[in-house]
Amino acid sequence: MIPFPEGIQPDIFTINLGGFKFTLYWYALAYVVGIIAWWKIAAVALKKNYLWPNNVTPLNPTKLEDLVTYLVLGIILGGRLGYVIFYHPSYYFKNPMEILFVWQGGMSFHGGLLGVSLAGFIFFWRNSVAIRSGADLLALGSPVGLFLGRLANFINDELWGRVTDVPWGIIVKSPEASKVCDELMSPCVRHASQIYEAILEGLILFVILIYLAFKKEMLKHPGFIAGIFFTGYGLSRCFVELFRQPDEQFQTPSNPLGFFIQIGDYGLTMGQMLSFPMVILGLLMCLTSMRNRTV
Repeated sequence: MIPFPEGIQPDIFTINLGGFKFTLYWYALAYVVGIIAWWKIAAVALKKNYLWPNNVTPLNPTKLEDLVTYLVLGIILGGRLGYVIFYHPSYYFKNPMEILFVWQGGMSFHGGLLGVSLAGFIFFWRNSVAIRSGADLLALGSPVGLFLGRLANFINDELWGRVTDVPWGIIVKSPEASKVCDELMSPCVRHASQIYEAILEGLILFVILIYLAFKKEMLKHPGFIAGIFFTGYGLSRCFVELFRQPDEQFQTPSNPLGFFIQIGDYGLTMGQMLSFPMVILGLLMCLTSMRNRTV
């Protein structure tokens, strides 16, 4: 068993200036660095005309900064509303003002994806950018943000995996992470599902996309890179859901694994329900893009 690293806290530092308190959290830093990393990767791709259909980039690099503004709004609004609607609708219906309390935590990847997709679509439509090539641009550097976000989840001591006895399990100490463990084992050992996700949907997916885009020039197939992203993320999330702690709001005595849809002893979690459509969409995008290659 591996002890949770000592001395790691959700916050990096706090500054008090004239009664105003500012705290920088690892999770916030992950968002900022992830967006900047995507920006830099997109800028590099847009400088290489030969990677794109007809050797023409889909977006003028000078417009990239404007796109980032749209995406930031899409991430924040979509991520927060997705968390509210998909995971805790009844609570926020009773406490609507708390929807604005983003600093208390609570963001959904699938909501953020929908927000980014809508923001990107509006931007591409207004700037006459081919939608499928635009989607490829959005997908190309996204795994960096996912990787950093999952590491931040680990540091924040949240979204833990299920109780386990595997040798690489993490000994957790926080009361929240230790919940239900007291009756089963001491110390409490859980799957580091955040690290599993960081590796699969972050590191590995990033390497695959970069290889396909820059080495195999698959950006010439509009929609292919985005399709691989959707498929890769969806499969990774569906797999890791097998090791994640069930969503508490869906758990009942007859449904201890927190399935959103349950049939007998089997079912699908909310994360899997939202990820399976991504796999199907991704595969369809890959198939259609291969039929419409533009050199």
